[in-house]
Amino acid sequence: MVARPAAGGGRRVEVGPERLVRWINGFTGRHGEARVTLADGLLVLTAADGAVAELAPPPGALPDAPAPLLEDVERFVAAASAPRRLGLLLVRRGGIAVGVAAGGELTASKVDSAYVQSRTAAGGWSQQRYARRRANQAKALAGGAADVAARLLAGETLDAVVTGGDRGLVEAVLADPRLAKLPQPARHLDVPDPRLAVLRAAVPAARAVWIVVRDP
Repeated sequence: MVARPAAGGGRRVEVGPERLVRWINGFTGRHGEARVTLADGLLVLTAADGAVAELAPPPGALPDAPAPLLEDVERFVAAASAPRRLGLLLVRRGGIAVGVAAGGELTASKVDSAYVQSRTAAGGWSQQRYARRRANQAKALAGGAADVAARLLAGETLDAVVTGGDRGLVEAVLADPRLAKLPQPARHLDVPDPRLAVLRAAVPAARAVWIVVRDP
């Protein structure tokens, strides 16, 4: 479990639903019993020593839950652990990967390599030519990714969609009218050029509870 700096201070950890109870017990064991509250859709644990843990429900869990449900740790854990059907859309200049995950398993997938030229430092006519070529390559990549996403995701009943990679390219893919009925992306992952191994690794990242910890 790797901790990353969190916006606003503290650190962020990603905890799989199956390890969530152990993590919470470890947090209260280190910092003392915690008061449970709700703030901006997050389950907030404030420990006796002042340490704070903010738990964000994973994509597709507790979509319209009332505050009392979120403030119940046991029910939060149960909802985070419940099987969900997720759509995955990863797009970068080096390729695309689209998949469907049921629970922790990747049940359908399509991965394809691509190439979008890097920016050039050249100026004048040459720079314009490269810019046009790059734009055309990006447009072709987004169109191909949209074709794949329409085949794999558009007919699915999904609890959530998780994206990753280049945000601009992802937005271009999702602008395709065939994908208009997909759920709005619930989470965006930082991923390398999509390959099958990258897509498989995105499944636990998509299911994880993101927790921001701020020490006293």
